Amino acid sequence: MNNSITPSTYVRCLGYSMMRQLADFIDPQEGWKKLAADIKDPSGIDRYNQMHIRRFEALKHTGKSPTCELLYDWGTVNCTVSDLVDLLIRNQFLTPASLLLPDSVSVADSATVTLPLQETMPKCDLKTPLKKEQMISVVPFSTPDVGHLAVASGSLVTEKNTLHLNDSGLQSFLFHKLQSVTNNFDDRMVSAGGNKLGEGGFGVVYKGCINGRTVAVKKLCAVADVSLQDLKQQFEQEITIMAKCQHENLVELIGFSSDLDQPCLVYDYMPNGSLLDRLACLDDTAPIPWRTRCNIAQGAASGICYLHENNHIHRDVKSANILLTEELVPKLSDFGLARASVRFTQTIITDRIVGTAAYMAPEALRGEIGPKSDIFSFGVVLLEIITGLKPMDENRDPQLLLSIKEEIEDEEMTIEDYIDEKMSNWNLTSVEQMYAVSCQCLNEKKSLRPDIKMVKQHLQEMLVVSS
Repeated sequence: MNNSITPSTYVRCLGYSMMRQLADFIDPQEGWKKLAADIKDPSGIDRYNQMHIRRFEALKHTGKSPTCELLYDWGTVNCTVSDLVDLLIRNQFLTPASLLLPDSVSVADSATVTLPLQETMPKCDLKTPLKKEQMISVVPFSTPDVGHLAVASGSLVTEKNTLHLNDSGLQSFLFHKLQSVTNNFDDRMVSAGGNKLGEGGFGVVYKGCINGRTVAVKKLCAVADVSLQDLKQQFEQEITIMAKCQHENLVELIGFSSDLDQPCLVYDYMPNGSLLDRLACLDDTAPIPWRTRCNIAQGAASGICYLHENNHIHRDVKSANILLTEELVPKLSDFGLARASVRFTQTIITDRIVGTAAYMAPEALRGEIGPKSDIFSFGVVLLEIITGLKPMDENRDPQLLLSIKEEIEDEEMTIEDYIDEKMSNWNLTSVEQMYAVSCQCLNEKKSLRPDIKMVKQHLQEMLVVSS
């Protein structure tokens, strides 16, 4: 640590080396979002809104650290190290706080699971109810974007848990069987003749074949900042949830393995990858016609509706998590992120912000999760379906796709100006209807957004017009 740092040192005066050390602890699991949502102006108003946070996230694509950029920006208001340490401690980033001011963290506070390059997790009951009785606290798990399957997280399971999971109705595979069908988990990409489909923070995804059926095998790995006990519970919970969630518009979980130290999840393989990739016509695939896009929107809404009716919130609705079959039937993936609450209408307050900022509702950026958060995210997906544009593009004006709504409201542009040029046989009336549904979903006030049943109904009516 630099001994010249004192509580009154301005944050803007911290050296690059110290900034990078802080970022190494805060960037993983996107902890900077928690800090940004908690920073206030001198007047007490939130300094950073959803647009700011989305722009910070876009910096990752340029190789920059969102944490460093956030601190550089906040430093322009002459905040001090004392202010920063208070912020870090308040959000349970105790190790970064102790890097700045070693005496700032008490012995009791320092009883944490501390590992380098990861945020720390206090040794406390993370499911303790908050002060407000209508809220419950959960610890969400972020999962990576993998275009061919839905991903759930987990690690070792005990014999007792294995017996319980075997009652789920899913197939139980031996690890060595999955190792065999994936060519010993061949780490070469499929395009290079191997079996690897992708990877993320919780493991690697491989293509395999079991009894003539093509599958996607997720080999899970432990996460440094989560206790083994929590990982065991998470593995069991998510398998239980996904085993019960069976719908034509949800990716099917076929089975799992838990006999060795690296549990695996086995999913139905989606040959057409993600809606995100197909809208971009990656791998020279043909553009999706308008009528098919309408069917995809309707099917995705049906999948979300099923989850909501069964008291689950997806929490990361986006085109990368809408996978497509050979016939372009949409299947929601990553719904293992869903959490059931005691009463579905309750707001869930999370200790870790989960989701992709370009899709996230204003309240979700503050860690408040509810069914209307899914609705907002789906509104962005509808814009993608109409325009064929990515949700965020730093080389585009506006960078955020959802910002085209403001330009259209200001009468600078019309939705017709944004219709995907690659798309054939579109109908302006039905395009305008889908855009109207999207605008309702994207209302800043969650109370004014429709529920998923209403969205599904509007899209069904739109299908009649588009035919």
